[in-house]
Amino acid sequence: MLRHTGPQRNYKHNLRLAILLGLNAGFINGSGLMAFSILTTNVTGHAAQLAVDVATGQMAKARMVIFWLLSFLAGAFFCGVISRVGRGKPFAYTAPILLIMAIIFLLAISPSHNAISQKQYWAASLLFAMGMQNALVTIISGAVVRTTHLTGMFTDLGTDLSNIIFQGAKKNETLRRRIILRLNIIVFFIVGGIVGSVFFLEYGFSAFYVSIVLLLIALFYDYFRMKVLISMRRKASRN
Repeated sequence: MLRHTGPQRNYKHNLRLAILLGLNAGFINGSGLMAFSILTTNVTGHAAQLAVDVATGQMAKARMVIFWLLSFLAGAFFCGVISRVGRGKPFAYTAPILLIMAIIFLLAISPSHNAISQKQYWAASLLFAMGMQNALVTIISGAVVRTTHLTGMFTDLGTDLSNIIFQGAKKNETLRRRIILRLNIIVFFIVGGIVGSVFFLEYGFSAFYVSIVLLLIALFYDYFRMKVLISMRRKASRN
């Protein structure tokens, strides 16, 4: 799911990545919004908020929104640097995921996340983490998969659905797969948001541990899957 890049990567790898990390992004978006009343996985809404704050002269708020925008950008930048430095090595994807997990873990255990003065900065930390996740998914999938926002997904899905009218999904396997991939990202992002919101209402900041579990699954999926396949092949050869 994570370790395959370039020619080695196929549709199933992208689909698994879309489902699991789309679910995680939705979870962070829902629980983060419940926790801080701030969107924590994308920046489109923050750009609009920045414009409103500047137009109404609320420069203190505008500076914080700029900080959120730069946090997401910094996460993507940092992930890009790691990917370049660790190109072709597990470090290229393990380091970003481990850092994302560390940020979420600190958020879950910190006694300061309920302080009003700290909420905006914790939200910025999640934006940094989701900037890293979106960049990581984009780099690994060759820009085929994006998991932290749905604007592009709905746009691409709409154009693909329009193409069905003229081409037919059965006649175009590539088109059919693109539609399935986009639908999975959309559905699992929304499901993750619902689950994240419900879990936060029930468990508070401890709900963020669920995100860590999802990232652990993504990190070790290939390893455990390979172990299972090797074990099955050994059993089959013995029989």
